Amino acid sequence: MAAQTVIPRIGKPTYHSAIADRLPEQWQSWPDEPGSVNADDALLTFRHRASKRDFRWPSRPTVFISDPHADAEAFEASLIAAGVAKRVGPNLCDYKLSKAGKKTGIIIGGDCLDKGPSNLAMLRSLAHLYRLNADVTLLAGNHDLRLLMGLLSLERENDVGSQHLFVRMGKKVIPLFREVFDQYLANTRWQSGMPDENACRALLFPDDTWFDRFPYFAAGFLTAEGIDRETRKMRKKVDTFEQECADAGLSLQQVYAAAIKCRSLFLGNRGEFSWFFKKMRLLKKNGSFLFLHAGLDDHMAELLAKQGIKHANKAFKKNLMTQNLFNFYYSPLANVFRTKYRKADLPLTPRGAKATRKAGIHVLVHGHINQHHGQRIALKNGLVHIEADITLDAHSRSREGLDGYGIGATLIDKKRGVVGISCDYPRAKVFHPKGAQQ
Repeated sequence: MAAQTVIPRIGKPTYHSAIADRLPEQWQSWPDEPGSVNADDALLTFRHRASKRDFRWPSRPTVFISDPHADAEAFEASLIAAGVAKRVGPNLCDYKLSKAGKKTGIIIGGDCLDKGPSNLAMLRSLAHLYRLNADVTLLAGNHDLRLLMGLLSLERENDVGSQHLFVRMGKKVIPLFREVFDQYLANTRWQSGMPDENACRALLFPDDTWFDRFPYFAAGFLTAEGIDRETRKMRKKVDTFEQECADAGLSLQQVYAAAIKCRSLFLGNRGEFSWFFKKMRLLKKNGSFLFLHAGLDDHMAELLAKQGIKHANKAFKKNLMTQNLFNFYYSPLANVFRTKYRKADLPLTPRGAKATRKAGIHVLVHGHINQHHGQRIALKNGLVHIEADITLDAHSRSREGLDGYGIGATLIDKKRGVVGISCDYPRAKVFHPKGAQQ
């Protein structure tokens, strides 16, 4: 459908013309886009489910922003584009809530960390949003939890199930360690009491027997495809991690020192970012919408149908600092922030989709799989998925041929329906079961 009218109250920025010029000024009915998964069927299913008496829209306007990946500028611009924040100065964290922002639930869909340009700036921008007393829900992303598992694994060097989790973080975590070293350790006596380079290597890397032992350890817990994928990825990461650290100007001693500092920052009671994992939740249900980072499998769907969201979030919190990292990181709980519905992932079948609907959930809103042309709506095993990772961080965009940093958000409320805003699509995509709402 052709564009029809200017979008009402959807946050065209007025403070900075360069950003305003990158946002759509018109809307169109949600398109059936080439390359999406059953988009036409998804829209028909969404319309059908939303017509049912038991379908519920969120109780208040909701903004979903996912996968900012250490790009605070993209994150703040997306808050402003969604109409929930206003710029009050030229620097990062120079923003305040708008009138609409004080009445809106803001859901951060995970993956605040990794890639770039600055993990610490992103965390500080998110902390500022909390200081403004915004209604914020922070969901767990795989990159966020991968950092936690890596830091916790430093205590468990002889555990075959977790001794690979530090190097498993891979090259995407190295910029964080570079930032932490530069901001907290450089020009200090950081080497005092530090193990030598070889000792640090032994502390950070899995031992020589890991590749022989891990498949037997993981058998019966991971799928055969999952075990094969894990060992193949780890061979590559073990072979390249040290050189990638060196390319960033970090010795293994410096990486280890930065990791220990990260433990203090994130896990210490008085650490600057001690709030980050404490505030994190696995799932957020609002009306008939389930907000999460990646997706569901049959086990989690049945858990939600029988025990509910509150139970799942409590189980997540209880296991977050567990003594058995392997059991947590490869469990159905973690599948929520890791799955891409591959053969290596725990499966979602029609049985799981039925259980999800039994739990009162008809639409999944998630990030995790980045798109280049704004949000998509897909149908997977009978469940409607709103795919809302629109590639915000400048690092990924540069690698994938997109300009600058990304801007966009997904807005959901009963009056307007679902609105997808992205600087990479010329119009805002609008879906409402009763027709386009102006």
